[in-house]
Amino acid sequence: MGDMMAWILFFFILIGLIILVVYQLMCLSDLEFDYINPYDSASRINQVIFPEFITEGVLCFLFLVTGHWIMSLLAVPYLYYNVRLYMQREHLIDVTEIFNLLDREKKRRLFKLGYLVILLFLSLFWLIYSALEDFEQ
Repeated sequence: MGDMMAWILFFFILIGLIILVVYQLMCLSDLEFDYINPYDSASRINQVIFPEFITEGVLCFLFLVTGHWIMSLLAVPYLYYNVRLYMQREHLIDVTEIFNLLDREKKRRLFKLGYLVILLFLSLFWLIYSALEDFEQ
């Protein structure tokens, strides 16, 4: 039963991460279609960058602590990418350069979204598998 509860927790953490990335994509799309000014868009995106990074780190740590090594190994590239962005100081969006980097930033978020969706489906698979395993016993 504990394993199933862990997978439920992982599932909701991944849903939260997907919501954060979709929010960033929406802010960038609003900027592209001129519904929002660059300062508001950059400040909204920059507010959710650190919660995204911290949540991903917590998820990776929880995978590791609970002994789900394969999922931990699958989550490490995303964590490495975020750490690399932070170390190179490319994690925050600059208001003055936001229009020049708009396509690149959208592609980054779309890549992150795709990766998180894959992790979500794998997590859902393991959730169902552990539920069926508990049901058989």
